[in-house]
Amino acid sequence: MNLRHIEAFVAVAEELHFGRAAKRLHIEQSPLSRRISRLEADLGVTLLHRNGRGVRLTVAGRVFLEDALRVMLACEQAQARVRDAAAGYHGTLLIGLAGDIGRTRLAALLALCRQEAPEVSIRLTEVPLAQLLHGLGVGMFDAGLASVGHVEGEIVAAPLWRDPFLVALPARHPLLAYKEMPLQEVVRYSLVLSDPQACDGCHQQREHLFRSIGVQPAVAEYVSTHSLMLVLVAAGYGVGFCSAAHFEGCTQADVVARPLADQDASLTTYLLRPQGDILEPLRDFIDRAERVAGSPFGGDQRPK
Repeated sequence: MNLRHIEAFVAVAEELHFGRAAKRLHIEQSPLSRRISRLEADLGVTLLHRNGRGVRLTVAGRVFLEDALRVMLACEQAQARVRDAAAGYHGTLLIGLAGDIGRTRLAALLALCRQEAPEVSIRLTEVPLAQLLHGLGVGMFDAGLASVGHVEGEIVAAPLWRDPFLVALPARHPLLAYKEMPLQEVVRYSLVLSDPQACDGCHQQREHLFRSIGVQPAVAEYVSTHSLMLVLVAAGYGVGFCSAAHFEGCTQADVVARPLADQDASLTTYLLRPQGDILEPLRDFIDRAERVAGSPFGGDQRPK
């Protein structure tokens, strides 16, 4: 088993199609199939079921995919560290991002880091929450940003900033009679929400909000991106639900955002790190994140 075999398996597992996976890896299907067969032979298990309609993962394949992704990420991080060292950087911080972190604050944080510590390279990796938590536990990440504050294990979660929840509405909608949306009125309509797996933390905080009024709303669609959510709202599929950070830079002219009447209805972004001593580069990064959170980019910014 080698890295090329693992890379081939990940491509097929994600594409669930040998042709698309071969194209993604810029190789022919025959050598791709041989790599998978060799990997299965080395492991002594069947990872993929092949049939005329496509490919699906076996139970063993699903388990191996989790570890394969971690192996690929570790290799990418090792390459990043050595390249940074060769380029003259004095250190590298590996930061995991779970979910859709507000672009404005993240950009402000990265700009501040580049201004005050240009000798430290910051490598960002978008990963699912479970992979971020595992990576923090085994040292694959120095810190992470996520919308989840209740975590198990030896991980510290500190709140950084809050973004009010917004309701996204078509340009002509009965709820526009309200300047601030009563949640009880919003949930009378079908909602377009971010997919729970794509944004686990946002989903948890959103569900807590719905439970506070004892209602489980009807969901018209789950979407993986906020841009698609806005498209569906504009098309009349339902009412969108997102945070102010996610609505930043919206250019959808036929969608209007309104804040909820509940002043505490917000999405919190947390900085996660392993317990224990904090080395200076990470301590400085945390200090800058807290300063950004306390700047005009941070705090609880409600639309005017």
